[in-house]
Amino acid sequence: MTILLYIIIGVVILISVLALLAPKSYDVSRSIEIAKPKAMVFDNVKYLKKQQEWSPWSKKDPNMEKKFTGVDGEVGAISYWNGNKDVGEGEQEITRIIEGKRVEAELRFMKPFKSTSDSYLDLVELGNGKTKVTWGFKGENKFPMSIMMLFMNMDKAVGKDFEEGLLNLKSILEK
Repeated sequence: MTILLYIIIGVVILISVLALLAPKSYDVSRSIEIAKPKAMVFDNVKYLKKQQEWSPWSKKDPNMEKKFTGVDGEVGAISYWNGNKDVGEGEQEITRIIEGKRVEAELRFMKPFKSTSDSYLDLVELGNGKTKVTWGFKGENKFPMSIMMLFMNMDKAVGKDFEEGLLNLKSILEK
């Protein structure tokens, strides 16, 4: 019985130490330069339905179920998806728009893991008809998921998808 008690205490201490060491938040972003004026680029990133055209996840499951509610391109618009294991299930709601500059949204994932993140698309005019687009998301790692983040790199997991999406956006707009 004493050995079992020591094992339980050891496991509790190990979990506590891992929880203390685990990253408490994440912030992943990627940027690209697009040879189009900021107004034209913003007109594409502001709308949830247009985002589907360059989203890397749309390619991962072209048959995913999609639903849109609210007025697209306005605060409160929601894009819902339910797809294969590569895209999971969730929804994105536009929470803030700074016209011509920034679109913020809340991502609510239901599958494979429940979580909430804040996403954003920032635009900066570079001159000569060029625009820098930064796409990112950030959030908090809650226990016990925070311990999993010791063994998983969110930047590596999602960064490539952001790069692919931005390259898709650039390709569409620079045609």
